[in-house]
Amino acid sequence: MEWVNAVIQGILLGGLYALFACGLSLMFGVMRIINLAHGDLGLLAAFMLASLSDAAGLSPFVGLLVVLPGAAAVGWALQRGVLMPSLRAGELAPLIATFGLSIVISNMLLEIYSSNSRSLDSGALETATLKLNDQISIGGLGLLIFGVAVALLVGLQLMLSRTSFGRAMRAAANDADTAGLVGINANAVYAWAAAIAVSTAALAGAFFAMRSSFDPSSGPVQLIFAFEAVIIGGLGSLWGTLVGGIVLGVAQTVGAQADPAYSILVGHVVFLVMLAFRQGGIFAVEARA
Repeated sequence: MEWVNAVIQGILLGGLYALFACGLSLMFGVMRIINLAHGDLGLLAAFMLASLSDAAGLSPFVGLLVVLPGAAAVGWALQRGVLMPSLRAGELAPLIATFGLSIVISNMLLEIYSSNSRSLDSGALETATLKLNDQISIGGLGLLIFGVAVALLVGLQLMLSRTSFGRAMRAAANDADTAGLVGINANAVYAWAAAIAVSTAALAGAFFAMRSSFDPSSGPVQLIFAFEAVIIGGLGSLWGTLVGGIVLGVAQTVGAQADPAYSILVGHVVFLVMLAFRQGGIFAVEARA
């Protein structure tokens, strides 16, 4: 039963990784940009929620009503002010720009909040559990995170496949110049895609802060996990991010069950095996279709 419990906890952990990964996958799928500041942007939202909680006594869930629209605005401004100009300078320029942004955000957070770790209080969800039997219980917060991740991915997939905006986004992703000939403003589409991606990063950062402690240096670690989930699942595939997150989460929790020191290592090994034998990821064919 201990191994079954490890797998269940890994699946729930995979929901958090999928939340971080879906925005990363969306930006790559639409703009072919790997946002190296993705984890730090999520962490920035976590600190904003902590500040709202300290200043106004708001719960993190109420604070999200303020932080998520702000994160969307940051994503829009990031695309308009940083990514769009850098795209004109070549393929490497956005990578360097987002790397610089990551350094700026992490150092700003360190300056304002110091290096002390903190966490967000999720209230009754911290102790709420769903008991399956005498040996297996599912945490309420973990179950909520996984449910939100699935709902978000379903919503994004439906938007991309069944709405005019989703079709415009896919057209701009395939060929921005041709999309422009039929009246699609690729720059506006890119800005909205960045707004959605940063909002999902903010949501993931909030749940991460409720699930564990965080500090100004936590962003790059979450970026690594998100990137590994994207690669394992398949670049550009939204469903792949969910599967990749689950595979990574299960690998970590099963590794921790064998030996706590192996938790992170086993996840990295799974990532390297995927790179060696299936570079496109589990959903490589679907991602290219």
